[in-house]
Amino acid sequence: NKIVVKVDNSKNDRVYPQMADFTFYGGIYRDVELLVVNKAHFDLDYHGGPGIAVTPEVKGSDADIRVETWKNVEGDVRVILLDAEGNQVSEGNGTNAVLNVKNVHLWDGVADPYLYTVKAELLVNGKVVDEVSTTCGVRYYKFDPDKGFYLNGRPYNLHGVSRHQDFKGIGNAITKEHHDKDMELIREIGANTVRLAHYQHDQYFYDLCDERGMVVWAEIPYISEHLANGNDNTISQMKELIIQNYNHPCIVMWGLSNEITISGASKKKQMLENHRVLQKMVKEMDPSRVTTLACYAVALHWE
Repeated sequence: NKIVVKVDNSKNDRVYPQMADFTFYGGIYRDVELLVVNKAHFDLDYHGGPGIAVTPEVKGSDADIRVETWKNVEGDVRVILLDAEGNQVSEGNGTNAVLNVKNVHLWDGVADPYLYTVKAELLVNGKVVDEVSTTCGVRYYKFDPDKGFYLNGRPYNLHGVSRHQDFKGIGNAITKEHHDKDMELIREIGANTVRLAHYQHDQYFYDLCDERGMVVWAEIPYISEHLANGNDNTISQMKELIIQNYNHPCIVMWGLSNEITISGASKKKQMLENHRVLQKMVKEMDPSRVTTLACYAVALHWE
């Protein structure tokens, strides 16, 4: 068997980003994995998602954790929730299971970034033929226009950085050690929030943000200049960002765009309409999180 992967970073008018104040690199600069699964398996080819989506809802001192799974065959699904020590906490069945957790341990920012593990098993004729798992954190939050950000019912001041993914001499082709170094520096200065500028980041760094209690703004590279032929690309990139990263408790904000007006107002009407489409789609896909954007030249009045 022969598998060929071809990439093309040449300039075009339909794929973001094409203009920004950081370096664009070509080629494949992240890990590539070949997944070998049973013929009966959880669905892993929907926008690159993991085949499992976890949505916690805090209810007083307890929580309900909804676990949705997707599979390619008829079969039973068993869902198991494990605590940080690997002990089973709850169990459910079906592709839309709800697990109740008593006295839930909250994911509480940098002070206590507690993570559970959700494991889903696919059973055919009573035999486990496939398994997917993901970590998850249970938390709730809100933004108050006068008082700021609240995490788990209390004020939580956000102090943070905007992070790019490059290092001197190697550009974007960074290793886990470079990701670890970035996180060390972020924590060293006392930051508790990160804006992942201005594109999708490595899954390893999202995991680090979960583990270290970062509050994250994650976004797509809809940036600097609106492309008349690029609307479909913004939609597909946003779908991939949400579906691939839905389970990360660190993420509280989906960024629709960054300084998209920087090249002027000539395409204002198109920009506004595309943002409305993205906003509607994101809120339908994930009503549990807020949306945001970084705006340049606010005098353009985005009414």
